[in-house]
Amino acid sequence: MVQVVEVLVPGGQASPGPPLGPAIGPLGLNVKQVVDKINEATKDYEGLSVPVKIIVKDDRSFEIEVGIPPVSALIKRELGIEKGASNPGREVVGNLTMEQLLNIARIKRQQSLSYTLKEVVKEVLGTCNSMGITVEGKSPKELTRMIEEGQVEIPEE
Repeated sequence: MVQVVEVLVPGGQASPGPPLGPAIGPLGLNVKQVVDKINEATKDYEGLSVPVKIIVKDDRSFEIEVGIPPVSALIKRELGIEKGASNPGREVVGNLTMEQLLNIARIKRQQSLSYTLKEVVKEVLGTCNSMGITVEGKSPKELTRMIEEGQVEIPEE
C-alpha cells in the first residue's frame, strides 16, 4: 500500500523535527535521507514555505514531489516583506511592479486551473488584495477591473 504524507516545509531548510519527523518516522523511513532529498529539491525556494508530498511505497522506498509555494509567499519574497497588512484595504504594505506580478503569475500558472495567464494574474491580484499590496500604485481591485475592460494588456504565453 502506498502512503502519502503532505507537509509544508521551509525551502532548503527542512529538519528532522516537526512537522517532518513525526509525520514520516512511524513509516519506517530514514528521516535523514528524506530530509536531505527534500532540502535538495527545495533549495530554489529558500526562505519560502514549500508544499511537499512524500510518497512512501511498501518496500519503504519513497519519492518526493515538490509543489509551488503559496502566492502569498511568492509575493512576500518578491517584496522582501515579513507579512501582509493586518488591515488590508486600509493599510498598504508593499507595491509590486507589473513585471513582478507577471513573474509570480508565470510561476503559479503551472499549478493553476486557469487557462490563460490573464486569469492567473487575476488570481494573484486577489491575493494581493487580501494582503494589502498594490500594483504600480493601483489597488488590485482597480487593476482587475482595468484588465477586464482591456485597459491593461496581459501578454499571452
